[in-house]
Amino acid sequence: MRGVSDRSKIIYLVVLIIFLSGIGLFWLDYIGLVNMGKMVTSIKGEEEFVTKASGDDPSLIEKEEFEKEKDKLQERIEGLDKREALISEKEKELDSEKTKVEDIRKGLELEKKKFEDEKKQYSGYKKNVEVLADKMSNMPPEDSVKIMEKWEDPLIIDVLRQMDTNAQTLGQTSITSYLITLFPKDKASRIMYLMTQI
Repeated sequence: MRGVSDRSKIIYLVVLIIFLSGIGLFWLDYIGLVNMGKMVTSIKGEEEFVTKASGDDPSLIEKEEFEKEKDKLQERIEGLDKREALISEKEKELDSEKTKVEDIRKGLELEKKKFEDEKKQYSGYKKNVEVLADKMSNMPPEDSVKIMEKWEDPLIIDVLRQMDTNAQTLGQTSITSYLITLFPKDKASRIMYLMTQI
């Protein structure tokens, strides 16, 4: 060992120190006291981007997930638009049906009013017929016929029928057949015909 120079000893010692330091660092990294990966990347600097290619993967995955969520959202928006259009169409149909129902209701109200008016008119007409039948019964037959000749045929028929009803109610014989004979022949035959038809 005497033949070994001081310079060689120093080199061997430096190599031994580096070797032992390396083993020590690996041991410390193994037991978790030192993070060698972090130290290496911080020393290399720019190479961090190349070696840390895995860092790009999560962003790609996130981008894909974002695109998927965006597509889902777009589908949902389209679905909602379709539903809104359908609801709008149904609302138009309901408005149309509502208008029809309203028109029918107004028509029914008009018919009811018309019916009530006709009922009142008929009630007034019937009352008039009863009054006229009573007056014609209490007048001499010739005078009654002279007055009735000037009336419309339907009124003559209604009065004669009312006279029949009144006589039947009182248990008397009706004079309507006799009154018809007092009318002119053409008028009498027309009244007789209408009484069988109306």
